Amino acid sequence: MRALRILLVVAVIVSGIFVIVDRVAVNFAESEVAKRVQSQQGLTGATDVSIKGFPFLTQVAAKHLDQVDVSVVGVEASAEGRKVRISEMTAELHDVRVTGSVSGFSSATADLANGTARISYADLSKASDSEFPVSYGGNGKVKVTGSAEFPGVGVVKRSVLSSVSVVDGTTIRVRADEVPGEGIPGVEEKIREKTDFDRQIGGLPEGLKLEKVEATEDGLEVSVTGTNVGLAG
Repeated sequence: MRALRILLVVAVIVSGIFVIVDRVAVNFAESEVAKRVQSQQGLTGATDVSIKGFPFLTQVAAKHLDQVDVSVVGVEASAEGRKVRISEMTAELHDVRVTGSVSGFSSATADLANGTARISYADLSKASDSEFPVSYGGNGKVKVTGSAEFPGVGVVKRSVLSSVSVVDGTTIRVRADEVPGEGIPGVEEKIREKTDFDRQIGGLPEGLKLEKVEATEDGLEVSVTGTNVGLAG
């Protein structure tokens, strides 16, 4: 009986040591992966990585991670020659296949990924063709203001409510629902040249695409998804 108790105590101690070693290993790996992802993807903001699943060491041995959560603050994506700042992007990467060791991997690819990117109205304003700020218009709409000068009339300014959508998984489209013309020829066309715009978002990890976009009070909330998404390599 005494021997059994000793064995149980030893088993508990060994299990505890294994858990500690496993957690130390995963914390180190998360830090190293974050550095590699930020470097290889050319990301400018702070990157945080969380590796899910237990035990971690068995996942390392199999070179297969169940789930990796990545959060990046202050991403700068390219959009038709302009830099568009993404305030925050979070993604869940599932079934991540790793080549090399996790801390020194040569590549990592997720079978499936989904997440959310957020673009503030201040940053959206910089990406538009209008000299006026873009703001929230309520009811899932964006408010955009544009102006144009007309002979004999002067400068005409219009604020319009616009719908936002995703085109081809790569582009955010902003289109005015309507532009009041008030009988002035050419007003709608000229104002739309300022208020309507498409911005193709580049620089995201390979395999990751835009799925849908929604205008909220805090900015645009963009859903992203993808298969065979390259985390690094």
